[in-house]
Amino acid sequence: MDNRISEIRRIIRALRVSMREAEAVMHEQINRDEDCAFVAEEVMKMRMVMSGLVQERAALGDTDPIVVASLFVPRRKPTPPRRVEGRRLVPLREVAQV
Repeated sequence: MDNRISEIRRIIRALRVSMREAEAVMHEQINRDEDCAFVAEEVMKMRMVMSGLVQERAALGDTDPIVVASLFVPRRKPTPPRRVEGRRLVPLREVAQV
């Protein structure tokens, strides 16, 4: 049973890394306005496999967290919103009369 738990944990670690890489590719495709259906489908398949492995792992009694050393580069911090000063909103009917 311990061998099966170790095997499941190894597969889960590998799946997590693969899912992160696939999600990064998918986000790049979205940013380039490309079709990402294939990659999204693959991520969904990986999630289904992951779900089954997690259920099997829980059934075997393993509750320890699985730590994955991430080689994933975090995204840039979002830029703060720009402030537009000196402008005010004018109702539409005032604009139409001018």
